[in-house]
Amino acid sequence: MDVRVEDIVAAQIAAEPDQKRRSRRQLLWWRLASIALFCGAWEAAGRVPINLAFPTFLDTVAAFGGMVADGSIFRAYFLTLQPLVIGVVLSALIGVSAGVAMGLRKSVEWAAAPVFIVLQAAPVAALIPMVTFIYGIGMTAKVISVCLLALPVIVLNSYKAVSNVNPSLVAMCRSFLGSRMQQIVKIILPDASPVIFAGLRLGISAGFIGIILAELLITPTGIGDLITYHRAVANYAEMYAVIASVIVFSAATLSLLQWAERTMFRPEKSRA
Repeated sequence: MDVRVEDIVAAQIAAEPDQKRRSRRQLLWWRLASIALFCGAWEAAGRVPINLAFPTFLDTVAAFGGMVADGSIFRAYFLTLQPLVIGVVLSALIGVSAGVAMGLRKSVEWAAAPVFIVLQAAPVAALIPMVTFIYGIGMTAKVISVCLLALPVIVLNSYKAVSNVNPSLVAMCRSFLGSRMQQIVKIILPDASPVIFAGLRLGISAGFIGIILAELLITPTGIGDLITYHRAVANYAEMYAVIASVIVFSAATLSLLQWAERTMFRPEKSRA
């Protein structure tokens, strides 16, 4: 029986999509199984109970359904997302611009890098009362709280992305007599875009932490109001439902951003 190498290679290429589909299905089943195991452990711990203030998973789901039915969860998210979106947009605009400037000019790097490194390492929860003292308890203080956490992450990732651009690409642009602006627009920014976008994703994750800290430490509105109110009146199922919804919402948002990152900058992984 004469079997050619070309036929073997063609058969392997044809089998790759089926293998990838099976791999994706297996990954999906493992994820669903881990979620089911977590929910089952939560239900068992609530029925023991490990603590009188720890509700069962089913009670928490029922409490979340009640808040959806009366609309309180939607009103809370509407109030919470306003400073979060404003803070993230401002952090993205300022952070990417500052990070790119730091990566392009040493003088800007020497002046600004230590500030953002200190901000990233600082305990921001201790700075929020100072922000409240200066700016009050309104929208401005919450936006600044989001920026305090999101901005350093975005700036430092953008700075590292620009400063680590492949030097051979810049040298090639110079060899073709490209101007400094052409180097930045056609070589540096496209090559740094994947890391810059990853920094934006991490900055949004930090922004979620910032807005929850702001609502718990500055003034309880939105999600923070629901958490503090239900804790005060001992509605622990509702309190856990709000906290779980924040975790699920942030995880879903970051997963969507990760998918967008793979689609735009790593298409070979999105097809895998």
